[in-house]
Amino acid sequence: MVASDSECSRVVVMKLGGSVFDGPISYRRAARFIRGRVEANPEEGFVVVVSAQNGETDALLREAEAIVDEPGPVALDLLWSTGELQSVARLALHLQAGGIRAAALDVRQTGLRIEARGMGVAAAEFDGRSIRKELATHCVAIVPGFLATDSTGAVVTLGRGGSDLTAVLLAEGLGALRCELIKDVPGYFTEDPNVDAGAQHLARISFARALKMADAGCDLVQRAALEAAERCDLPIVVRSLEENGPESWVTATEEIEEEGASEKVIAEVNECV
Repeated sequence: MVASDSECSRVVVMKLGGSVFDGPISYRRAARFIRGRVEANPEEGFVVVVSAQNGETDALLREAEAIVDEPGPVALDLLWSTGELQSVARLALHLQAGGIRAAALDVRQTGLRIEARGMGVAAAEFDGRSIRKELATHCVAIVPGFLATDSTGAVVTLGRGGSDLTAVLLAEGLGALRCELIKDVPGYFTEDPNVDAGAQHLARISFARALKMADAGCDLVQRAALEAAERCDLPIVVRSLEENGPESWVTATEEIEEEGASEKVIAEVNECV
């Protein structure tokens, strides 16, 4: 499927973390989900940020340490990058099998750059020209998370657990409508539903409440990602791959429109899944 620039002028950034990719079948499921979104929203272009398959980054570290006690950072970053790049390629191939031509981008095409190895994702600068060029002819551009290049052009990692922030930074730089974080749970709850059967799903919460939850130990969304999204007033959507499943919107306000009336989410949120 190829779309014109005008057809994909509205950008949505979607991040699929390692918890979503737990085996070969999971890539096919993710491709089916993305295909459904593309077909339902032909006017939107999707930038999909992917992580390595669950457990792959740790497995690559063990492989390196089996060779040498203290792996050199340059070689280790290159080895680590293969995990994300495999996810990019696998997802692109599954989308192709489903009739969607997706652009598969490598780390240099993604446009994230830092001055030197060891600087985190918060210090990265973003050049979105390559992604925008691909969105002119594709409605899906798949990019690796966790990775950037430094001032010499070398591949570097941005620190473990930073993929949420990576997605938010790309969304801000591209002027995206929203940033969707696809997790293995369908969003925020008043309590942990695995512990409390009466826990209620929260369809919308404020950045302030989500940050309060993060301070209380909830790691559903990285705190730095919430702070960055709040600064640029970028809506975050947290959901799972379940089609037509529930989702949680994180915005500046908790007000939601329901049958013409505004309501407030009044549950005290202290825990989440």
